[in-house]
Amino acid sequence: MSAPDGDDLSRPGAAAYAAEWARAVRRLGFVPMSAAETERLLLAHAVRLGRALRAPTFSAEAGEEVGRALVEAHFTEPGVLDWSVRALGDRFLPSVLPARAELPEARDRVAALQGALAAGFARALRDRTFYQQERIARSAWQARDAVEQALRDSEARFRTVFVGAAIGIGIAGVDGRIIDVNESFADMLGYSVAELRQINVAALFHADDAAGMWELYQELIEGKRDSARVEKRYHRKDGSVVWTDLAVSLIRYDDGRPRFTVAMIEDITERHELQQRLRFQALHDPLTGLPNRTLFFERLGEVFDRAGPEERVGLCFLDLDGFKAINDSLGHDLGDRLLKVIAWRLSDCVAGRGHLVARMGGDEFVILVDSGGGLDDAVEVAELALAAVSAPVQVGTQQLAVSASIGIVECPVEETSVSELMKAADTTLYWAKAEGRGRWAVYDPERSAADIARSALAASLPAALDRGEFVLHYQPIVSLLDGSMVAVEALVRWQHPELGLIGPDRFIGLAEETGLIVRLGAWVLRQACRDAEGWRRAYPDARLVVSVNLAARQADDPAIVETVAEALQHTGLPAELLQLELTESAVMGSGGEPLRALHQLADLGVRLAIDDFGTGYSNLAYLRRLPIHCLKLAGPFVEGIRADGADAAADHRDERIVDALVRLAHAVELWVTAEAVETEAQAERLRALRCDNGQGRWFGAPVPAEHIRRRLAGEEEAA
Repeated sequence: MSAPDGDDLSRPGAAAYAAEWARAVRRLGFVPMSAAETERLLLAHAVRLGRALRAPTFSAEAGEEVGRALVEAHFTEPGVLDWSVRALGDRFLPSVLPARAELPEARDRVAALQGALAAGFARALRDRTFYQQERIARSAWQARDAVEQALRDSEARFRTVFVGAAIGIGIAGVDGRIIDVNESFADMLGYSVAELRQINVAALFHADDAAGMWELYQELIEGKRDSARVEKRYHRKDGSVVWTDLAVSLIRYDDGRPRFTVAMIEDITERHELQQRLRFQALHDPLTGLPNRTLFFERLGEVFDRAGPEERVGLCFLDLDGFKAINDSLGHDLGDRLLKVIAWRLSDCVAGRGHLVARMGGDEFVILVDSGGGLDDAVEVAELALAAVSAPVQVGTQQLAVSASIGIVECPVEETSVSELMKAADTTLYWAKAEGRGRWAVYDPERSAADIARSALAASLPAALDRGEFVLHYQPIVSLLDGSMVAVEALVRWQHPELGLIGPDRFIGLAEETGLIVRLGAWVLRQACRDAEGWRRAYPDARLVVSVNLAARQADDPAIVETVAEALQHTGLPAELLQLELTESAVMGSGGEPLRALHQLADLGVRLAIDDFGTGYSNLAYLRRLPIHCLKLAGPFVEGIRADGADAAADHRDERIVDALVRLAHAVELWVTAEAVETEAQAERLRALRCDNGQGRWFGAPVPAEHIRRRLAGEEEAA
């Protein structure tokens, strides 16, 4: 909040306000200073209040300081406080702030300054009364010859303060019977002074805090403490409740025995109610009215603080499915109305069971399961919540079908912490969403550990590529006609410094998810071409083809043709000795159109193969229009060809499928390579079916490049 132009000291309105204030103070009672001095003093106070009102960061402390200053200047007549507070609300704002610079929150600030000024005045008056009271007590203990006169003087002063004080003052015996109260005390509680003199203080205690207050009072009258100060409630005569700031002091006899108690009581009901409203606003979601994340974590912390060794905690973390689409398509206003309905339903279906429902933000809600029923209770709550959410919602003219996903965590309190519990709930919610809409999932520590390990691998992939931790192994592809090695497939491995050699099944998916597959695939392509060129130079007659897998993301990369051309150029490998393997889905672009890059790659002279054929589109009529050279039959077809005679009918079906695929491929002039050949019997049957090539452990496991060189040199025998 920016301040208006000009300083309060130069504002004629502030001076006029101070002059009026001074006249009122002098009219209402005795003032121990001149009119000019009074006006200068009150102008300084008006300036202090004006600066507090206009400060960028507001604090009501100036109001309390001015209230105290009035008492210190001996402006203690009750009417002075009354005029000062009313004038602050009625006249002050236009005096120090021009209408053109009216500040939106100025009225709220003035109200806060009013309360603070009254509180400061009352506390200062109470403190002064305490001081007078202590002087009375000390005077009573002076030498015998001055006791009577001093006591009369002190009592007269005390009576003046006692009767005229704006705050309540009461005196009670050690038995709790009220000896005397002033009018302020009586008015505060709605009794007459005479009625209160017939009442025991215990009868005024509020039912909800009577036990604690009586214990405190007992400590006072037993002399275990000399004073106490608390905020507490009292019953008024009409049954209503008044909140007070209570300060009680014990007055002793000369020998130290408790004699009576003196209570100073200030009505803080409005301040307390304001504090409660502010606390509610701070701890509840303004849209739905549900507890917010602050109150949720406060309650969750209490659960952990009071939990015994066997106590468990349950949590249901809920997120609406597809809420962003509703917001984007129907508008945020409708989305907000939907959230209100969902919040009401969740609260209605589970809050009656003693569970806390809170809104964490956006379309996320959390349910703190307060039950000893373990996981079954948490699952029951989750199912109730899903059922409540899934009922159709009528918002305006729109009827919406909504679902939610829930992550459930239930475990012993001593085995977790608040942060670990929330992390587990978030993870489990992610699992539920991954499985589809309208589902719940239960936290599994083993699965979480696997996810963490997987995330750690994903995070270390880029650095591993930079450090050269990846290596290539090659699996032979053998002609089924003469048994010669005609090609090898390049298979990437990760030589992890801690986990050892890791297979592609553990990191290729991560590389695709993170987008690193394009960089990794380019490295594999260059290294495979480099190794293949080395073999070609050493054994030119072998004409060994190196086959490299292209992921779908690589095939979609606009630079794929340039990447392949650069790899061939830099290594010197002839294009016809490079084969690129793509899945059926990878060769299809958007709308079912083949990737244009395939034709450009074929124009380079590179061979193209469809990997895992039979698991995707399986459309030979379509594939024959593409520049494809080879089909690699998916492993399950070959695995179905068994030699043990078990389930002969299924064996023959798989064999007939392979036979049909081979015939169709040959009809469109495509070579066929069978993958996953594990046995000699499988190799013989495939040979009988006129399949061209075979690949699998029967012909050789994936091995480093040096082993392929030895095999080409005849140093290692083929399988």
